[in-house]
Amino acid sequence: MEKAEGENHTSITEFILLGFGNPPGLQILFFLLFLGIYIVTMAANMLIVALVVADQRLHTPMYFFLGNLSFLEICYSSTILPRMLASLLTGDRTISIMGCMIQFYWFGFLATAECYLLAVMSYDRYLAICKPLRYATLMNVRFCMQLASGSWLISLIIISIIISFMSQLTFCGPNEIDHFFCDLTPVTNLSCSDTSLVTLGSLIFSSVHVILLFPLTLASYVYIISAILRIPSTTGKQKAFSTCSSHLIVVSVFYGTLITVYMLPNTRALRAPNKVFSFFYTVLTPMINPLIYSLKNKEINEALRRDLPKCRLFL
Repeated sequence: MEKAEGENHTSITEFILLGFGNPPGLQILFFLLFLGIYIVTMAANMLIVALVVADQRLHTPMYFFLGNLSFLEICYSSTILPRMLASLLTGDRTISIMGCMIQFYWFGFLATAECYLLAVMSYDRYLAICKPLRYATLMNVRFCMQLASGSWLISLIIISIIISFMSQLTFCGPNEIDHFFCDLTPVTNLSCSDTSLVTLGSLIFSSVHVILLFPLTLASYVYIISAILRIPSTTGKQKAFSTCSSHLIVVSVFYGTLITVYMLPNTRALRAPNKVFSFFYTVLTPMINPLIYSLKNKEINEALRRDLPKCRLFL
């Protein structure tokens, strides 16, 4: 413990992540469950990345963005799960304030980038289905690179601004975070200094996502579904829908749980449901996404049969 400069508060140097409570008798069970999820998540997403790199037939805009998403999911899971596993294995739930800020930085960066990538992927499907004759011209290699790099760069700038505000906060106790990772609200709630800048910044950027990205993604699928319904043949409808059904499921699961988490009131009674929904979009979604794409996508299944030996060498 040390004195915060210029204040009569005692500054803390670490937080305690309470997680799910982790009763002693269930720690091994939780550890094995989360370890299994982490292994499946890493293997499935690495396989998708390897397929996109190895198979020439997957060198298209749709799979380029899918490869970006799978790489993001690898990093996303690695931001949260290894820390949880170490805590379950050792029983040590403490995390330094710097470590907490770093974890939130990567979590916020990757979560924001996922919102942008999902919007980009929905726009790609919109062009493919609603503007098929102009698709190859519009979605060229240069434009794909600009969309992908823009998604990563904008996300980096946004989270850097939020973190710069958070770095100015002072924490003087209590130091228990009732969550399994360092999220924005649980951390700022523990600050004994003015959090108005952090709150305002996060509100502005969250509003941009809610007002711009989610409606853009939703509008893309309204146009896509309308276009599919106008296709006269049943076979044509099925073929068109098969190219975007996987992405539609992924978007629905991600945004459904994300919006639920951040729309729930921050009350003690709703902390448990909040953790469950947070667990779903931070831990389960990265594992489910590649399974959805592989199960629902004919080209991915064909690439698996063709290039599995190459993927084994790549991995």
